[in-house]
Amino acid sequence: MKRIGLIGGMSWESTDLYYQQINRAIQKRLGGLHSAKIVLTSVDFAEIAVLQKKGDWEAAGNILAYEAKALEKSDASCIILCTNTMHKVSEHIENAINIPFIHIADATATAIKARNIKKIGLLGTAFTMEQDFYKSRLQDQGIDVIVPASDERKTIHEVIFNELCCGIIKEDSKQKYIEIANQLIAEGAEGIILGCTEICMLIGDVEFSVPTFDTTTIHAMAAVDFALAE
Repeated sequence: MKRIGLIGGMSWESTDLYYQQINRAIQKRLGGLHSAKIVLTSVDFAEIAVLQKKGDWEAAGNILAYEAKALEKSDASCIILCTNTMHKVSEHIENAINIPFIHIADATATAIKARNIKKIGLLGTAFTMEQDFYKSRLQDQGIDVIVPASDERKTIHEVIFNELCCGIIKEDSKQKYIEIANQLIAEGAEGIILGCTEICMLIGDVEFSVPTFDTTTIHAMAAVDFALAE
């Protein structure tokens, strides 16, 4: 079994989900007392969030590149960045290491294409929904991406940072997310990406009329596949 390197803390709520899901999948596949070989480094999200707000992606990228190098030195065989938004600085990480970096958007695109979906609705932070670093990765693989209207994007973003990253789950926020997702479906989305690793905490159990793609689980399972590959 290969050792998985996790860069977490953005937020720690979703990093916890990665750790649980990876270990449960390893145990299910191998049985008995098996668990995952994981080395984890976790940043202070408050520091990263300040840099996000400032638009200082260079500094944020340097922090995560440093953490990735530390994981490589700790005998990690791959790097998993436990967040969607910070894949904006994925090149900083990839350029700093000599081991595979498993990109969350690539893993998600593979899952979407397996369902023969051509048009997808994206929910995530404002950075993920409004900037090209994530959407373009999907579009390059022939997937058309649509996002909510401006006021809805603001609502989604605020719920993520003010509630989900703090472990707060509110029923009214859940209903808002459901309404926004259904609007994307009405606009032609053939599936919905839960494109922030905390969103599954809020609407991961909701059954929509189209498939949902929980990036947390998709990414975690990609790590498991890598760890167990011959």
